[in-house]
Amino acid sequence: MGEVVQMHFTTVDYVIFALLLVASAGIGLFYAFSGGRQRTTQEFLMADRSMSCLPVSLSLLATFQSAVAILGAPSEVYSFGTQYWFLGCSYFLGLLIPAHVFIPIFYRLRLSSTYEYLELRFNKTVRICGTATFIFQMVIYMGVVLYAPALALNAVTGFDLWGAVLAMGLVCTLYTALGGLKAVIWTDVFQTVVMFAGQLAVIVVGTSQAGGIAEVWRKAVNGSRIAGLDLNPDPLQRHTFWTLGVGGVFLMLALYGVNQAQVQRYLSSRTEKEAVMSCYVVFPCQQIVLCLGCLMGLVMFARYGEDSPLDKGYVKSNDQMVLYFVMDVFRELPGLTGLFVACLFSGALSTISSAFNSLATVTMEDLIKPHFPNMTETKATLLSKGLALAYGLVCLVMAYVASIMGSLLQAAFSIFGMVGGPLLGLFCLGIFFPWANSIGAVVGLAAGLAMAFWVGIGSFVMRISRPLVGPNLNTTALPPFDNMTTTVLTSLVTSPTAKPRPTGVEALYSLSYMWYSAHNSATVVVVGLLVSLLTDYSSTLLTACKGVTS
Repeated sequence: MGEVVQMHFTTVDYVIFALLLVASAGIGLFYAFSGGRQRTTQEFLMADRSMSCLPVSLSLLATFQSAVAILGAPSEVYSFGTQYWFLGCSYFLGLLIPAHVFIPIFYRLRLSSTYEYLELRFNKTVRICGTATFIFQMVIYMGVVLYAPALALNAVTGFDLWGAVLAMGLVCTLYTALGGLKAVIWTDVFQTVVMFAGQLAVIVVGTSQAGGIAEVWRKAVNGSRIAGLDLNPDPLQRHTFWTLGVGGVFLMLALYGVNQAQVQRYLSSRTEKEAVMSCYVVFPCQQIVLCLGCLMGLVMFARYGEDSPLDKGYVKSNDQMVLYFVMDVFRELPGLTGLFVACLFSGALSTISSAFNSLATVTMEDLIKPHFPNMTETKATLLSKGLALAYGLVCLVMAYVASIMGSLLQAAFSIFGMVGGPLLGLFCLGIFFPWANSIGAVVGLAAGLAMAFWVGIGSFVMRISRPLVGPNLNTTALPPFDNMTTTVLTSLVTSPTAKPRPTGVEALYSLSYMWYSAHNSATVVVVGLLVSLLTDYSSTLLTACKGVTS
């Protein structure tokens, strides 16, 4: 094993990285002092419901493409091949259902917070439960998603860890608190362009150095990295067509159907038609992003083969391996490394700015306004800006918490995936089952969260209690999905060939992470329906008894 290799940025790289921050802050300041100057909550939180299809769709894409996805997807393909590409099959239903089921309902109700629907359908208690669950999910996640890529960057390049975290956190807080949702969406558009440019630069230069695309493909075929269609129905298998193409649908629904950060973008559209079209436009963009991630992984394999920097000990984890590859490819090309780092942190910025804005919205609409119905518009807007600022500071605190979590870092990532499924189940219970009642909704959500944390934490504990053997493969790790993505940031893992097939509770803990959202949302629906039927029957029986006694 070699020693960890640390490469270094040039002045040009730092300049390009700084330009990303300056441009993002500039967009926020522009929308803070133009148009309506963010003087109403509708403008600050909902962009005056005036956004067109293209910026909304690119913003949806940017929120989906987190920094962890940019690091994780190439590493996944490098290690295990292109089976991961079949995730793209889930995008069809994963976007069609939100476009024609969820968006029309939310848009026609003129909601600001997704959880307003839960009060209209059930009662205020269900709304508060949904809001509290979402806030918990995002607060835990947003600090980690800022800290993790900065940590990887620091390990590989020596880039100042807390300098990067503070710069990104403060700039993001600035443009979100000043410019509102318009600034968030338009910075997402800019950051999406930067992300595409960074990934394309790596692929083009890496492919050229490897001897051309034909040589990349030949090495990938010879190295068994081009995967065929795996129709194994076993839900314990990490990646098959069914886990990716079918289980992935539920992950997509949890994100694009009911997640406040995404739904808020639909609701900012000028018309319902443009909101639906944004779903259609984001579909080919997602496919392109997925293909870029897979292609980067194949180019990595063409460069290193089976002799990876991780195996040599040059880096300590898979996410660092991608950064090492980028620094290696651009060793003689100053400036392009800075472009990729700008690409990487564009993913982080788009994710955490969406978190700030959506958290400010649900806190204002679900927790504050109902208790202060006579609050003036001026005070409400100032308070909304204060909330965005406060959540930005909370993000920095959570980044610090993430820095002292050590091996629990992946568990914090997993919380995002654990909570998405139960929230999806809660909305499905309300939309598709008219006989479900509020008691069933609350008990169902509690059961879904309990199941999610039981299985998620159980799988995590089971993995860390076993010795590391074989290649870096994880059958149970939850992704940082969100935003926002189905990529796994693997760290504590075991080989499926090194252990017998699990049985009993261990089989549940070994369920592929791609089925978690479906499993947990189904738990909410089944328990919610059973409790609703029992409580309705009890209520009917009690009424009948009272009638007899009277």
